Amino acid sequence: MSHTYEYPRAAHTVDAVVFGLSDQVLKILLMRRAKLDQPYPGAWALPGGFIDLEQDLEETARQTLKKKTGVDLSWMEQLYTFGQPDRDPRGRVISTSFLGLVRPSDVRAHATEHASEVTWRPVDDLPDLAFDHTKIVGVGLHRLRTKLRWQPVGLGLLPPTFTLSDLQQLYEVIGGHPLDKRNFRRKVHSLNVLVPTGVKRRQGQHRPAELYRYDETRYQQLLEQGLDFELV
Repeated sequence: MSHTYEYPRAAHTVDAVVFGLSDQVLKILLMRRAKLDQPYPGAWALPGGFIDLEQDLEETARQTLKKKTGVDLSWMEQLYTFGQPDRDPRGRVISTSFLGLVRPSDVRAHATEHASEVTWRPVDDLPDLAFDHTKIVGVGLHRLRTKLRWQPVGLGLLPPTFTLSDLQQLYEVIGGHPLDKRNFRRKVHSLNVLVPTGVKRRQGQHRPAELYRYDETRYQQLLEQGLDFELV
């Protein structure tokens, strides 16, 4: 017995909100739309596209991101679903967005047949974006800042080893305000999720600073205990 829907069906897309930290500036990955027969030709937008009916949403988001920008992410999480009736001039199109974090130096973002340009833009200096992508970026930034209060999610933007100054700068850049050095370090040490490497790095004229790495096993144990990771 065959079944058909008696109700109108909306199209469904995915959009990738990918943040990166470069030169102590929080940036987002954007692409310039290349196809002239599509809405907003030549406009900047988030990497995205229509869903693949043979894949789940997250896998479609990952593959669309790679196809359009060359960026391959190992971690993404669902951000939000946007469904304003007039968000796409082509008709009723719902978008499920995904949040990703990556160090721009670890990937090679480049133009493709789908994107005439690909770039990292500071989140506080964005151009006009296609569709409702400015709103989507705002929701992504709010999620990132919120998660920073209860998860060390920002560690995904740091290299494998880093100093406490690197970590504090990361929190200040994402959070948008300075932090007291003494209180920040006291909170970090109290969580016991950083492991000293025994290696030091000289920073300018200051004495060499200890390098740390993230102890994911310890972090998962603390999560199961319901520990609050608020550092800001």
